[in-house]
Amino acid sequence: MSTHELPLREALDFAPTDALLRDDVRRLGAMVGAMLAEQVSPAFLQQVEQVRRAAIARREQDAPIEALATHLRGLPLDVAEALVRAFAAYFSATNVAERVHRIRRRRDYQRQGSDPQPGGLEAVLRELKAAGVGLDELQALLARLRIEPVFTAHPTEAIRRALLLKERTIVERLVADIDRTRTPPERRADEARIRQSLTTAWQTNEAPPQKPSVADEIEHIGYYLGQVLYRVLPVFHEAFADAVEAVYGARIEIPDVLRFGTWVGGDMDGNPNVGAATVREALAAQRALALRCYLDDLRALGDILTQSRGRCGYDPAIDARAQAHRALLPEGAVRARPRLADMPYRQLLWAMRARLEACAADAPGGYRDAGEFIADLELIDASLRAHQGEHAGRFAVQRVLRRARAFGLHMASLDLRQDSAVHDEALGALAGGLDWGALPLAERIARLHALIAGAAPADADAPAAQPTLEVLRTVQALRGPQGAAAFGPYIITMSRSAADALAVLALARIAGCHDDGRVPLDVAPLFETVADLAAAPEVMRALFDDPVYRAHLDARGDRQIVMLGYSDSAKDGGLLAARWALQRAQVELLELARAAGVRLVFFHGRGGSISRGGGKTERAIIAAPRGSIDGVLRVTEQGEVIHRRYGIRALALRNLEQATGAVLRASLRPRPPEPREAAWRAIATALAEDARAHYRALVHDDPRFPDYFRAATPIDVIERLRIGSRPSRRRDGSIANLRAIPWVFAWSQNRCGMTGWYGVGHALARGIERHGLEVLQAMARDWPFFAALLDDVEMLLAKSDLAIFERYSQLAGADLHARFFARIGDEFTRTRAAILALKQRADLLADDYRLRLSIRLRNPYVDPISLLQVDLLQRWRAAGSQDDDLLRALVVTVNGIAAGIQNTG
Repeated sequence: MSTHELPLREALDFAPTDALLRDDVRRLGAMVGAMLAEQVSPAFLQQVEQVRRAAIARREQDAPIEALATHLRGLPLDVAEALVRAFAAYFSATNVAERVHRIRRRRDYQRQGSDPQPGGLEAVLRELKAAGVGLDELQALLARLRIEPVFTAHPTEAIRRALLLKERTIVERLVADIDRTRTPPERRADEARIRQSLTTAWQTNEAPPQKPSVADEIEHIGYYLGQVLYRVLPVFHEAFADAVEAVYGARIEIPDVLRFGTWVGGDMDGNPNVGAATVREALAAQRALALRCYLDDLRALGDILTQSRGRCGYDPAIDARAQAHRALLPEGAVRARPRLADMPYRQLLWAMRARLEACAADAPGGYRDAGEFIADLELIDASLRAHQGEHAGRFAVQRVLRRARAFGLHMASLDLRQDSAVHDEALGALAGGLDWGALPLAERIARLHALIAGAAPADADAPAAQPTLEVLRTVQALRGPQGAAAFGPYIITMSRSAADALAVLALARIAGCHDDGRVPLDVAPLFETVADLAAAPEVMRALFDDPVYRAHLDARGDRQIVMLGYSDSAKDGGLLAARWALQRAQVELLELARAAGVRLVFFHGRGGSISRGGGKTERAIIAAPRGSIDGVLRVTEQGEVIHRRYGIRALALRNLEQATGAVLRASLRPRPPEPREAAWRAIATALAEDARAHYRALVHDDPRFPDYFRAATPIDVIERLRIGSRPSRRRDGSIANLRAIPWVFAWSQNRCGMTGWYGVGHALARGIERHGLEVLQAMARDWPFFAALLDDVEMLLAKSDLAIFERYSQLAGADLHARFFARIGDEFTRTRAAILALKQRADLLADDYRLRLSIRLRNPYVDPISLLQVDLLQRWRAAGSQDDDLLRALVVTVNGIAAGIQNTG
């Protein structure tokens, strides 16, 4: 071992299959150590090692936490900040090593060939075939299968993109030697590139000097769309076709099942920076990205499709199409290349490139829509198929064709989202200054019906209504050139009555956003709080019974999107109450929609953390109510989750395969009816009520809790972070109006994690007392909904550290600490005991070696950062929260802890 090598864990056992992971962790750790010795000093590296050993002793030898804290208290600010950054560098290396190891494990499964990787498409198809699913049944589902991740900016990242790109370089170099096949010179070159990335990352600020603009967020999401998903999409469909052939023995054409959406530039809810201008900006940026990607692909196709006349046959329509394109373009737009005049495919590809370039420049001769571009690719594909081109470029053409069908000229559909209160304000202004929300519901609906039918508003020029109307005018103006697929649903936050959905139709009609009176947008109510979820069936029943809204639905193919909010429901009533409210709402809404003859599509608004609906998508799909998936998965991907799932192409492919496989299982062979489920639902209802009451008694009903929250968490630092373009609050400063992301972020930073488990232990203990341990154990074992809930709570408990949280709690002062810490600690103990009893285990995560390993690898580095954060918070607040140097150091601790526990909010 070199003098700089710091093994991340002593006495930590790795499974034999993880030997190369252990090697990568050690190798990267050694390079981080060498970098620290070079960039700071050898003495500083020894200080890091001293603190690390104290952190390990605290975890593995039950040393008192004070022994670790003494190493960190009162350090000079520059030393404290350097220590935080050093520890963050170590577990960032661990994060990278783990991601690369996931790729290695996938390759191992593919190499052995006999047993496919669990959760992958081939494994799922084998299960389905064994369950009696034939090829015809599978193909019938494929015709309507749709997987649509929707990227938001909530927040974009706790770590800036420049550092993520350096991480990408490290990943690429590790993957190059994933099986240890590199020569010594190649390995030295790889290590030099890794050292360069580590060192330049150390010399780069973790946070940018300004909050990101919406334009920055658009560019950020564009990276994943253009650099990762654009490349992965055809590979996914090829892997799907391979899996079908391996299982069913037939090669079939897989329909275009993937689409992508985004909120960036269209999410107006609480963000004054988003409006008509950002809608135009987002769509223009996405269009430019799509055109750049296609131009690169056409250049590559030009190098492949060099067939000459006389050497092979080709469709004469190729020449005719090239000539027709040249006629549409200004003279000279297509370069004359006499020496290459005998290459018909290249001639057409040059003309196609010229038309794409005209699109990019908004010049005459550009493609009118994606359909024209797709038709050209289809012509080339058909000609190759008919003239011995199967192995002479058709594969490459089909990949571009697959991308063009999925991405169009818009790249991703842009959802629009706005708070219903903003619509009420606009409608009140248009009605001549009425307090719209105060009008009786029946009167509002009657007025909305009249507006939808074409009645003129009293004051069409009301200034307060113009921002909303201008967004809808922009939609109407851009639908033609961008294509209908460029816009996703219009989502209404805080939907509480049928009037909220009708309001969108009325405002669109006033703005001129309609075709012969029909509004060309899906209207998606968003139900968020526990109370709103309970009321959702009544709201949707009123909409389905409304003749005006039913006419709108009829024009939309009798398909209704309903968005479910996981974030605010959990902040409102706690995790257990939120999960059960979401489950019940889906069951009731499905029954309602079936009776009304409407196809319901659920749009799941999941966040990054468990408290906001995060976790494993595959498990969540299987735990969803029977019939709720029905071949469609539309789900938000937020914040750091985007990078974790889509930052590396191989992992993006694996994530898409797992989600698709789960949708196939849930749609084709959902779990059979469970005779005990009716009784379990009644028990779950009581558990949810108990959990919600206990949670709200602390969070919402205790008048001192807001003060405690602000003192015992770093929320005052989080509110100053520059990681998102929108404010952290919707309206006033109460907890109820604090957005769910900073709420969860704050409680994860102080290592408490109570947003995911508080109230659960109280409810489970009462449930065991009422119904008996064996009944709840059966629920935990045999009911996927309950099992997934307990798994998520168990993971949060394992990541929590109440001894460290106690240090944060003490920042609130003796009175508040005494009032709240014991209550929170007792609930943690109750929850842990209940989970272990229901799962019949002695330790948390006893059955999840990999997650246990992941947490243990990071604890020696996260724990010191947490204690440093406590010390710096105390000093910063004592200085009136005005010391910018202390704040900068605190921001570094926030980023470090977020990377260590692998979530922001």
